[in-house]
Amino acid sequence: LDGEQLVPPPRLPPELFLTREVQSDKPMVATASRQWELLDADFRQRLLATFKLMRAKTNYEMVLIEGYRSPERQAALAALGPTVTHAGAGRSYHQHGLAADCAFLIDGRIVISEQDARAARGYELYGELAQSLGLVWGGGWRSLKDLGHVELRRAGVMDTPAREDNKP
Repeated sequence: LDGEQLVPPPRLPPELFLTREVQSDKPMVATASRQWELLDADFRQRLLATFKLMRAKTNYEMVLIEGYRSPERQAALAALGPTVTHAGAGRSYHQHGLAADCAFLIDGRIVISEQDARAARGYELYGELAQSLGLVWGGGWRSLKDLGHVELRRAGVMDTPAREDNKP
C-alpha cells in the first residue's frame, strides 16, 4: 500500500444492481450500502488496492456490491437462511465496516455468478490478490463459499482472534 491513498471509483447507476442476475445472487441488493466512506479506512485501502491490481494484472473491473451492514440488515439477511449467510446480527465483519461483497463489471453489466467462465476465473485471481494484501477471502471457507466476499479480521472484533480459519 506504500502510503498511497486510493480513491473509490465513481458510483455506478443504480439500475445496474437491479438486474435479475444480481437480485437472484444477492437478495435485498437494492437496499445494500455501497458507501465506501462507511468502510474502515485500512480495509477500504486494501480493497481499493485489490481492485487496482485486478485492473492492472487482468483487466477485470471490480464493483462493490455491498459494504457496511446495520445489525438490522444483517438480521434480515440471516432470516433468509443459510444459503444467504450464516452470520446473524452482531456476527458479521460487515457491521464493523471490515467486509465487502464484490463482483465484476463485464460488458457494461454486473456479473456475479461463477457460472460465467470469466467470473469464475476472476474470483480465483481476486481471492489470491486480496489474500496477498492481508484480507480473508470467502472463497477459501469450508462451507458457504462466498467468492465475492473479503474481510479484514481484527483481534477483539466480535470477540474472536484475527485468524483466517474462523468463518463469520
